Amino acid sequence: MGLRDLNDEVRWERMFPDQLERRFTQWPVLYQPYGLCEPHGPHNALGLDALKAHKIACLTACRHGGIVAPPDYWHIHELGDYAIWASEMIGEIERDWLTAVPPWHHFKSVCWHLRIADRLGFKAVILLTGHYGVNYVDLKRLVELVQPAVAARLFALADFEADTEGFDGRGKPQGDHAGKIETSQLWALEPAAVDMSRLPPDDRTGPHFAMGRDASEASTASGVRMVERQVAWLAEKTRGLVADYGRIAPTVRLRSFDDVERLWQDIVEPALPGFQSMQPDPNHTDRKISQQSHWGVNWNAGSLHRRSR
Repeated sequence: MGLRDLNDEVRWERMFPDQLERRFTQWPVLYQPYGLCEPHGPHNALGLDALKAHKIACLTACRHGGIVAPPDYWHIHELGDYAIWASEMIGEIERDWLTAVPPWHHFKSVCWHLRIADRLGFKAVILLTGHYGVNYVDLKRLVELVQPAVAARLFALADFEADTEGFDGRGKPQGDHAGKIETSQLWALEPAAVDMSRLPPDDRTGPHFAMGRDASEASTASGVRMVERQVAWLAEKTRGLVADYGRIAPTVRLRSFDDVERLWQDIVEPALPGFQSMQPDPNHTDRKISQQSHWGVNWNAGSLHRRSR
């Protein structure tokens, strides 16, 4: 089966109840894709992150079982490390077309997603983000914090972590931003969302809407190889998670709205100030952003939020 083909419907929102029940009975695994609409060069659709994660999840579920939840396009940006990066790679433009929310909003939304999965009885949940930066490290931390309260076995990762061979098959790099790696992946997965004719000439300087410098080296063949490895890796991971569920036989279940509120207030919120996406400069670049900058408005929002609690 090619990357563009789905011979069986796996998308939650497009299935009928009997189809959902059948797929759940066959393999009670849920894939929850995350991403963001953000600048990805003039040649890629802005939804690259979630488009990529969603299609990888769909291919995995189609070939190996499971259900894919509706993708969440509202993700972390505009503050801390993201603002520092954006000031250089996006620049002072009037409209950046970001679908950004703060960390405390995003991670609480994840908790609500997990409630639905656990209430329905899924044995494993893969939280797959196509949006990178420090958020995916925090997502792993969130999973560590909430797993004791959730029956489903949880695993969080950025999609590039599912391919250890990388673009050239030599092991690195595995991920980039709107460069040859992400462009190749999206080109293979959603060809209508990539238009290489929009690339600027190689000698034209500028941030180019956050385009990776090596984007012109992208190829669909490389994208197919990377995605195939990611699908195989995810399938193997879910088998291990389902086996863990059977071995542990968990009795807890995240069911009610109150369950989520208590989990957030007692466990997650006290740990949130330590999340990397809450820090103004988690990579210790010693950079600061002027309040007059397009990116200075929310740059220190994590610190301000910590102090307001």
